[in-house]
Amino acid sequence: MTDSAIEERLLELHGWSRVGDEIMRSFGIRYHGGVAMIVHVADVERLIGHHADIDLRWDKVRFGITTHDAGHKLTDADFDLAARIDQIATAHGAVPVTE
Repeated sequence: MTDSAIEERLLELHGWSRVGDEIMRSFGIRYHGGVAMIVHVADVERLIGHHADIDLRWDKVRFGITTHDAGHKLTDADFDLAARIDQIATAHGAVPVTE
């Protein structure tokens, strides 16, 4: 994807930011709720064949997404997964946090 295409897609995903060739977002949620949310995300990832890097902390979950098969570059699949993660986070009562 071109830089301008990436910026356009980011405008559709409030709260996600670009860090190099990865998009990232964090959600505030207590530890056990975060575990449940991660399992839900993992189920969806398995179905679509694309996954995020996930960092679980006591009160926060951070997702980083890039397409490993494309040489760690951003693709449409990354933005699709980000939108799905947003829906799952909302369903689990997670709240967006800034880093």
